[in-house]
Amino acid sequence: MRVIPGIVAVMLASSSIRAQKLEFEVASIRPSGPQAPDTLNVGLHVDGAQVRVSHFSLKDYLGMAYKLKVYQITGPDWIASDRFDINAKLPEGAKREQVPEMLQSLLENRFQLKMHRETKPFSVYALVVPKGGLKMEALPPDPDGGDDPSNGAVDVSGGGGRGRNVSIDLGKGSSFTLGDNKVYAKKLSMTAFADLLARFEDRPVVDMTETKGNYDLTLEFTPEDFRAMMIRSAIAAGVALPPEALRLLDGASDSGLQTALQTVGLKLDSRKAPIETLIVDHAEKAPTEN
Repeated sequence: MRVIPGIVAVMLASSSIRAQKLEFEVASIRPSGPQAPDTLNVGLHVDGAQVRVSHFSLKDYLGMAYKLKVYQITGPDWIASDRFDINAKLPEGAKREQVPEMLQSLLENRFQLKMHRETKPFSVYALVVPKGGLKMEALPPDPDGGDDPSNGAVDVSGGGGRGRNVSIDLGKGSSFTLGDNKVYAKKLSMTAFADLLARFEDRPVVDMTETKGNYDLTLEFTPEDFRAMMIRSAIAAGVALPPEALRLLDGASDSGLQTALQTVGLKLDSRKAPIETLIVDHAEKAPTEN
């Protein structure tokens, strides 16, 4: 008869261990200060045990913590506009790959989050290869096994330079640059490229190319089309724009992007797809004390 209580005790202990989330050793969350003119310093940086995230919205943090796209997260308007900086220290023995789980604990505690998940039908753009076939070659496999930047890559940074170019380093040689009416992509998988395109669209972009490997590519646009894309990207990121900037979108279309994609053998198709979403039911606008 003693065996049954013993089994129950083990099961309860095991359940408690599974429920316990990893946490940073110490962490602070503070509102972001203003960015310097003509510069951009935003992203996640891990240096040894030190973790620093700059100028991210709560929506960005939730996407990072739960490995979701921003379009999968809904809640109060301010979660996409208010920006915060996080400085934290990893506990001894923790790995970089565990940062998202630690972010979950930190955000839930400091912002007093209450959330639930729902699966909803979405209008999406499917990134596909048309009948003419792909017009670019996959890069040779990386001999060091670093083909997928998502495997353990957590250093993500952005910077603005002359000519208002913006470069995003995704780690392991993968990056993209926006500027001079062009989009330059280096060592991107089609899934990562679909995520990049979603920055300029009014709906999610889903990779349905069924292609493997990574690619270097360049898309070129007219100044008008490129300007419209940058405005859409700013809106998607929650940036408040003046009315005169929004008026520039009047009459703008996606034809420029479709034309640019054709040069590399790709296409966007309108479709419907079920997508899981994270609903923020409650969040405190000011995080609790560090």
